[in-house]
Amino acid sequence: MFRPELVERTVDVLASLAGEGRAVEFGIGTGRIALPLAARGVPVAGIELSRAMAGRLRAKPGGEDMAVSIGDFADTRVPGTFSLAYLLFNTVMNLTTQEAQVACFRNAADHLSPGGCFVVEVMVPELRKIPAGQTVVHFAFGPRHWAWSDYDVATQAQVCHYVDVADGRGEHRTTPFRYVWPAELDLMAQLAGLRLRSRWQDWDGRPFTSDSAKHVSVWEKPAA
Repeated sequence: MFRPELVERTVDVLASLAGEGRAVEFGIGTGRIALPLAARGVPVAGIELSRAMAGRLRAKPGGEDMAVSIGDFADTRVPGTFSLAYLLFNTVMNLTTQEAQVACFRNAADHLSPGGCFVVEVMVPELRKIPAGQTVVHFAFGPRHWAWSDYDVATQAQVCHYVDVADGRGEHRTTPFRYVWPAELDLMAQLAGLRLRSRWQDWDGRPFTSDSAKHVSVWEKPAA
């Protein structure tokens, strides 16, 4: 996610969508995308749950004056209106209920001016990799690190497990998510008064297909 060419391409697309307007990032973190986007001349504000991450953002060149509202991006507001709101790298799945994900789309729509866009980058659930009767998909292997996802298809709950070994000791941590399908996101957008404008497989704009592992989707708020 930090590869310079990927960051540059992501910023290219977001800057084009923002146009002459302002952008707000849901889950701005330490500024991986916000800082280079602001450097392109797009005024950027953000929402971030972690005060520590927001502090790291503000300690970086260009981040000291960036407006960041501390809170949950499902319902936290940033003053003003924006031509672009965006939520990247699977972060929508950090909202672990459907209710919260729906609220996130409504919050994004409330931030947008007419004609503005909401962009989400998220994986496609890997359920086709799970044999009948099993729940686990491994996605990282190595002598000192491995990781897997445990899926509950009844609730769309996904728990990622990470194991790291250092100095002969192992550390296990877990992170909860709620996986979500493209069609479900389209319905959330519709409930928020947004309509699908584009969907690609990646930031290079390659077509989204049934074999795509993730998607970048753009919904727009109809012009008044």
